[in-house]
Amino acid sequence: MKRFICLAAMMILLLIGQQTFAETTPSNKVPEASKTKIPSSVLNIAKENTYPNPTQDLPYLMPSKFAKSLIKTTEIKIENPELIHMLNETAISKAPLVIGYRATIYLGHWALNYQSTETSPNWEYQQVNTNFFDNRGTDTVYPLHYNQQAQKVIRGGLTAKIPATADVQKMMLLKASEKTNLPLSFETIIGGGTKKDQTYNIPSQRLGYLNAYVPAINEKGKVTYGEVYLILKGNTRTIDIKNITSQGIGAWIPIQDHLTFSFTAAQQPR
Repeated sequence: MKRFICLAAMMILLLIGQQTFAETTPSNKVPEASKTKIPSSVLNIAKENTYPNPTQDLPYLMPSKFAKSLIKTTEIKIENPELIHMLNETAISKAPLVIGYRATIYLGHWALNYQSTETSPNWEYQQVNTNFFDNRGTDTVYPLHYNQQAQKVIRGGLTAKIPATADVQKMMLLKASEKTNLPLSFETIIGGGTKKDQTYNIPSQRLGYLNAYVPAINEKGKVTYGEVYLILKGNTRTIDIKNITSQGIGAWIPIQDHLTFSFTAAQQPR
């Protein structure tokens, strides 16, 4: 009966504490130049794209003062934005009559952090368009331009099924964006009718092929999982993480509103 009363009192303390909201980095920060060298064949089509892709800038969630004090009590890094958000919304009021009180609260099994080991681009991740013109039988050069024939949806994703997929994707997206400074998203769309003024000249007596590809980042690393417990002992609060495991994981993350162009002038049809 005493244990039940103590647990009930604990829940009340959790609920009556003042809620602390998540802090994020300013959204009006001037974007930095890309840390990844972009080939000249890759062009930005953000202005020309007939489909307005939503911005996928994920704000870095800053732990509150109380959440920071909890995170510092464990040696395991906690970087999962969803777990930090939960800790930010947790507040425990100090009570004067809790001498000898102890409680353990299970917060769940979480993806705790992601460590990146490799971040590399594939500039021809997925072909989305081909423009063609037969300039055989003429003595003049023909200017070929990019014109998207149909709307294309390009999706990335994890290379294997793992627990807490959504949380892991967020952490991998944050890490890859930080390392590349490129506009990354697990889904991007190229709208039909999108055009680019870049000219590709087809010589006489040749067939011209202009292929367009959506580039993507191949992100690889390791995710750490664990069972998270909130330990209350008197007015002391700590976090304990048990049953820690790690798993290697990879992901393909398309680069939003960018296309790689490959032009070929051939004598024979392909």
